[in-house]
Amino acid sequence: MVVSSSQEPQAARSVLMVRPARFGPNPATADSNAFQARSVAEPIIAIRERAAQEFDALAAALAGAGVDVCVVNDTTELEKPDAIFPNNWVSFHADGTVVLYPLLAPNRRWERRLDVLERLVSRHGFRIGQTIDLSAHENSGQYLEGTGSLVLDRTHRLAFAALSPRTQLDALGDFAQRLDYEIVSFEAFDPQRVAIYHTNVLLCVGERFAVLCSQCIADEARRAAVTQIVENSGHEVIDITLQQMAAFAGNMLELENRSGGKIIAMSASAQHSLDAAQRVRLERHGTIVAVPIPTIEKYGGGSVRCMLAEIHLPRRP
Repeated sequence: MVVSSSQEPQAARSVLMVRPARFGPNPATADSNAFQARSVAEPIIAIRERAAQEFDALAAALAGAGVDVCVVNDTTELEKPDAIFPNNWVSFHADGTVVLYPLLAPNRRWERRLDVLERLVSRHGFRIGQTIDLSAHENSGQYLEGTGSLVLDRTHRLAFAALSPRTQLDALGDFAQRLDYEIVSFEAFDPQRVAIYHTNVLLCVGERFAVLCSQCIADEARRAAVTQIVENSGHEVIDITLQQMAAFAGNMLELENRSGGKIIAMSASAQHSLDAAQRVRLERHGTIVAVPIPTIEKYGGGSVRCMLAEIHLPRRP
């Protein structure tokens, strides 16, 4: 089934990045994120210094590739170890809509900052028409962590969602109704039968391609249905293994540079996990920009895509 297309492009030319102030392992998220290291055997100051260096390297690589990178510094008033992952609390849409999301961990809710939105308007020239705040779902224990929980096919108005403690049906339904998306939900598990915490570690949807770890989808019929939906919307599906997913090969993001060329951003570990045939197929769709971020991946349990909140907002006249 192919749904009618909208005017929103799939690949954004601008991204929001939040430079970390107090990055580190977050005990409040460890139970639901199997990608995150459980123990710390080194000083936290060393972890924070390396994470900042990795952040700066990624921001510089994307800017060097022609992507508009809007960097905002994290604040130090409250300890926000996951502030480096802004895509979990906010998404930006081409009609000027901003969406704020309900987050499972209480200390992650401090990441929602209206001053960041104000800065995008005053400093970077974007226009915000309306803000849809879904965070009230936290009061009823319903969570939806932005474009971590949701992998959006913006052109075809499809929202793919792997159900987990961080991605739940009531909040999904509210998002779908208010933003006019069709939800494609499924259950996905790692080899230990633990629910995959975020959809964007197993699925990336670009303009003409999709990277999918289909092995994660537990039910065979649902696995086939999800794959068919992705293919029917005009995407070449590049399937990855569970081992490649564990190296964050599913956590990549297609962007567009100022010349209109496509960029596929990922970590060095993700790139290294791909085989030659997979890399060739990907490179038909864009230039790979890969940066090593081992500290962020190990202690944050997320990778490059998690660090990028793509900005589809219109510019002010």
